[in-house]
Amino acid sequence: MRKNFLWVAMSILLFSATILSWKSDGTGRSVRAKKNGRFTPKELFDQYVNTLYQAAQLQQAGLAFNVFEKAVMGYTNLKLNHIVPENSSVLTVIDFAKSSREKRMWIIDLLSRQLVLNTWVAHGSGSGEEMANSFSDRNDSHQSSLGFYVTDKPYIGKHGRSLYLDGMDEGFNGSARMRSIVLHGANYVSQSAINEQGFLGRSFGCPAVSPKLVNKIINTIQGKTVIFINGNDISYTSKYLDEAGPFSLMASADTTAFDSVKF
Repeated sequence: MRKNFLWVAMSILLFSATILSWKSDGTGRSVRAKKNGRFTPKELFDQYVNTLYQAAQLQQAGLAFNVFEKAVMGYTNLKLNHIVPENSSVLTVIDFAKSSREKRMWIIDLLSRQLVLNTWVAHGSGSGEEMANSFSDRNDSHQSSLGFYVTDKPYIGKHGRSLYLDGMDEGFNGSARMRSIVLHGANYVSQSAINEQGFLGRSFGCPAVSPKLVNKIINTIQGKTVIFINGNDISYTSKYLDEAGPFSLMASADTTAFDSVKF
């Protein structure tokens, strides 16, 4: 497990050692060393997430820190459970708590700490109009489903080039394949659609994107990368949001490397 995740631990040490100061502005958590210069596993994970968030300029791109933190937590657990490969560094976040008028899809390369793309994405017609207010994993509900997904291979279907998705959260998105929930392009995902009706058009439950960007998106996230779809649903839970795995990984890092760093 530690061997397969060595690059993450090394990234934590590298990122933290390069930041001499960090002040919270309400979008993240400030992390300060204890008097003995050591960090707890939780503090190390917080530092790692904060560093990624700042380096990729995700606040400026409109991604809420708490949503990104959940996404990284799940991504880490999916890697620790060998569900996604060691070299998979791309994380996609979709926040259906935001209006469809906003660009609420972010594709981030965690290894290079770069925001690859920020764009529009449609939700299901059964979930609401401008806002997605309800979610379901039920067939024919035409609702979006929350949770963690792992991408598979592209295919050509009725929407053109599309991408298979596998839901990881049983009870919330585990029926994605059976429901044919895929990523595809749609003409109703555009600025012109927003101008015409005030918000994006809606899908039958799939995360639909602009036809102009669908190939770029599929090429970037295909082949066992993680997608996290967030939304306003207090009932949503996931075993991949368990802190034990990521905190155990942090504990394996040599925290004495921080002794000479002042935060």
